Amino acid sequence: MTQPQPYGTVLLKAEKILSFLASKSEPQPLHVIAKETEMTNSTVSKILSTLELIGYIHRNDKTKTYQLGSGLVKYANQYLKDLSISKIAYPYLKDLHRLLDETVHLSIREGNEMLYLNKLESTQPIVVTTSRIGFTKPMYASAMGKAVLAECPTAELDDYFSTVRMTAFTPNTLVDRDDLEKEFQFVQEHGYAFDNSEEQIEVFCIGASLSVDGKNYGAFSVSMPTYRRTPELEEKVISAILETKRNIIQELKQVYHYL
Repeated sequence: MTQPQPYGTVLLKAEKILSFLASKSEPQPLHVIAKETEMTNSTVSKILSTLELIGYIHRNDKTKTYQLGSGLVKYANQYLKDLSISKIAYPYLKDLHRLLDETVHLSIREGNEMLYLNKLESTQPIVVTTSRIGFTKPMYASAMGKAVLAECPTAELDDYFSTVRMTAFTPNTLVDRDDLEKEFQFVQEHGYAFDNSEEQIEVFCIGASLSVDGKNYGAFSVSMPTYRRTPELEEKVISAILETKRNIIQELKQVYHYL
């Protein structure tokens, strides 16, 4: 059977530009966008002009650079608002945040990355984290991602490792499959995963997956600066995470009629 051809290839090019800009924390000049998306300056300029017109792109006239515009927010907010896991988990994550006063995240798997749905910030001094609602991070370098991967069958892991190019973000990043699978075994035995400054230096995270009957609904984590990490605090966080995990899964079972 012949694969259907996409209608309007300019939309695919626009998506490529938006994805590139979403991956960058700083505004980008035209020539860099063109080079990284493998398009000509002329093509990129025309697409950027249209995206700017509808608010998807913001152009800084002074620096002649581009970044994502606010026009995308209304769609992202509605998408995130409609996700049941966000509504179900929020009260429990709020309690977790109130108990620990550390940064709490909620995410779902999006392809081979974790998409952040919610973030509750600590009121204590923190290291500035790179996590932002609506952004994604690699699964292999996050506590939430490793917790989800640990539940995957071997065939799915084979596909994951053959697809993902694992690069080191910090000296602590695990980029070897054998090392990661040892971590997965730990997760399977204990119910939680660690991110020991693997995606961002000086940040320590503990994460847990939210699955019912083999179906994953997301994951959550608690993040803290490494200087605040102590055996006593770590034990307290783990205990609170496991209780929160049990409560959310019980709620998921009720909502999705698994009882």
